[in-house]
Amino acid sequence: MKSPIILFLGFILITFAGCRQDHPNSFEGRALGTIYHITYMGADDPDIPARVDSVLQVVNATFSVFDTNSLLSRINRGEETAPNTDLRHIIRTALSVSEQTYGAFDCTCQPLIELWGFGREKTTTTPSPEVVDSVRQFVNYRLVGLEGDQLIKRDPRVQLNFNAIAKGFAVDKVAAFLKHLGHKDFIVEIGGEVVASGHKNRRPWKVGIQVPTESADGPVESSQQFELTDKAVATSGNYRNYRERDGVRYTHILNPATGRPEETNLLSVTVIAPDCTTADAFATAFMVLGRSQAIQILHKHPELEAWFIYDENGQYKIDHIEP
Repeated sequence: MKSPIILFLGFILITFAGCRQDHPNSFEGRALGTIYHITYMGADDPDIPARVDSVLQVVNATFSVFDTNSLLSRINRGEETAPNTDLRHIIRTALSVSEQTYGAFDCTCQPLIELWGFGREKTTTTPSPEVVDSVRQFVNYRLVGLEGDQLIKRDPRVQLNFNAIAKGFAVDKVAAFLKHLGHKDFIVEIGGEVVASGHKNRRPWKVGIQVPTESADGPVESSQQFELTDKAVATSGNYRNYRERDGVRYTHILNPATGRPEETNLLSVTVIAPDCTTADAFATAFMVLGRSQAIQILHKHPELEAWFIYDENGQYKIDHIEP
């Protein structure tokens, strides 16, 4: 669901000058089909980049739908029924967010993702309503659950996909790893999803929300900027990952209720939450629900904060919903 463009669909890390009470160490790499950036304060540890890559390789080996040997791929083929600890955590979080968003977030959308050409096969044909309806029969988060350590599928045709939440989870995993090493002041960004811990030179970290672009390869520019400390932030949007067929743009934001790409004036939703897994899932759900319903849900969740960027008569508008 993301692109290799740096800081795709999300956040531009804003570096700024100041008194150098501590030394920032930065590095970047590639993982989960995108680019990551990490900055931590303190003494340089040359082993950290390789160890972070190892953490991310484990995440990919669990959740990737593109790696046919991943745990998720084997579960989708019916070869495995026992998720590991990370996958069980993701499933519980996904099902919880699904309940809270009336099914707008749905981890069983894998067949629809493939059908519309956003999965392994980049199809160029538009599926007929009849084909979409036939697939929707086994797209429903209530068809899966956990009983002990076992994944239960109430329909064997159910296929899981956690692309809308796994990147946020990966950010949380790297953040937890850095804390395990004793670091408390750092920022982790993977494909636009961010966790900020502590401070940079005694000041909060700064991030900015990307300005929506007309095309997938449009420039990466910051819009709203804000400070972030000991929280996570994720963005979902429809202006980078889409397909154009016969003059019609189909976005990768799929509505489980209709089985079709969502048609909305929302361009992006940015969510701040205590952890990036949660932020990632709610951002996707809010794109499906639309601004009005999403704001109603936000009022029930004081731990969440959100920005909505939408088109109104050809002009960008921004709503900021605080707790």
